[in-house]
Amino acid sequence: MKLNKIAALTLALGTSCAVPFAQADETTFKFGGYVKADGMWSSYSDGSLSANNAGRDFYIPSLTPVSGADKDAQFDAHVKQSRFNLSSTTKLDNGETLKAFFEMDFMLAPGGDERISNSYQPRLRHAFLTYGNWLVGQTWSTFMDVGTLPDSVDFIGTTDGTIFVRQTQVRYTNGNLQVALENPESTITDGGRKVTDDNTMPDLTMKYTMKKDWGYFSVAGLLRQLAYNNGAGVDETVSSFGVSVASKIMMGKDDLRLMVNYGSGLGRYIGLNTNNGAVLTSSGDLETIDSMGFTAAYRHVVSDQTAFNLIYAMYDADDGAELEGLLVNKQTWSARANLMYYPVKNITVGVEFAHAAIEKASGAEGDMNRFQVMAKYAF
Repeated sequence: MKLNKIAALTLALGTSCAVPFAQADETTFKFGGYVKADGMWSSYSDGSLSANNAGRDFYIPSLTPVSGADKDAQFDAHVKQSRFNLSSTTKLDNGETLKAFFEMDFMLAPGGDERISNSYQPRLRHAFLTYGNWLVGQTWSTFMDVGTLPDSVDFIGTTDGTIFVRQTQVRYTNGNLQVALENPESTITDGGRKVTDDNTMPDLTMKYTMKKDWGYFSVAGLLRQLAYNNGAGVDETVSSFGVSVASKIMMGKDDLRLMVNYGSGLGRYIGLNTNNGAVLTSSGDLETIDSMGFTAAYRHVVSDQTAFNLIYAMYDADDGAELEGLLVNKQTWSARANLMYYPVKNITVGVEFAHAAIEKASGAEGDMNRFQVMAKYAF
């Protein structure tokens, strides 16, 4: 919703004069977001998830239990996905437009519990500005294609095989081409997951998008360094790459969303870090882990108030047990179907059933069935 000029000037004065007086009349502030309530019943073939486990709030492939324990079921309800955003648009004297965007939600937030108040700390999602062809700040990775994310009741929906990363970056856009330098991070297997933060150079991402009457097609690339210094004689780096191809195909009011990803050392970029980017071998070298993912989502519009979605995602890693042990993840997949109902403008009610499975390098398997409902008001 737009604020009028007086309100905009008041907000500018009340926030450390973020907008100078000379620009106040040319600045538009908007706020938005949504309130979303989720309820879910989850049934596991091998045990259950502990209290405050993030996998109880939304689907995380690597957290599906594989323990050999008896099957179990759990119910959870929360509003953590609710979010708030604030944006500004300023017309400058040189004719250019300066934009800023800030957003936060409450997912994965520490410091809360379900005993009394169900209070949770906010977390940063986006904080960036754009000027001309440039974007600076934190937002979706340029390697990621946001348009192929499905309409799901779950937080992500195609989690297993999709690229899903937000981070600080400097991005340049020229027509259909985008190039960015982004914040690096390495996840290394060395007797467990090591999040090293030892990188000496940023990740390089690129994406080309071709838009047509039938939809669009994009190709993205990733080049990055994986680094590990354990302070005990190991100081290694290795190069990593990834390729992502995505498309959204319009079929009247319906659409089909597809994505294929492959890389060596993708690690944290795919499947919410189902596997690490590299493993430290017995000889003290870093060896990248190959992985691939695929996602497909079909949206069928039944009427102006109803839509039906079919969603599938899979992930596979060439993660040798001889290097990492029998407990590493080899393959995950999930399938879900949902019905979305839009009774009035800005309100969505959804119901979804999902089945997910995981296989370890040892051959051990586990699966999950989840029935989830939601109500959302967007403003």
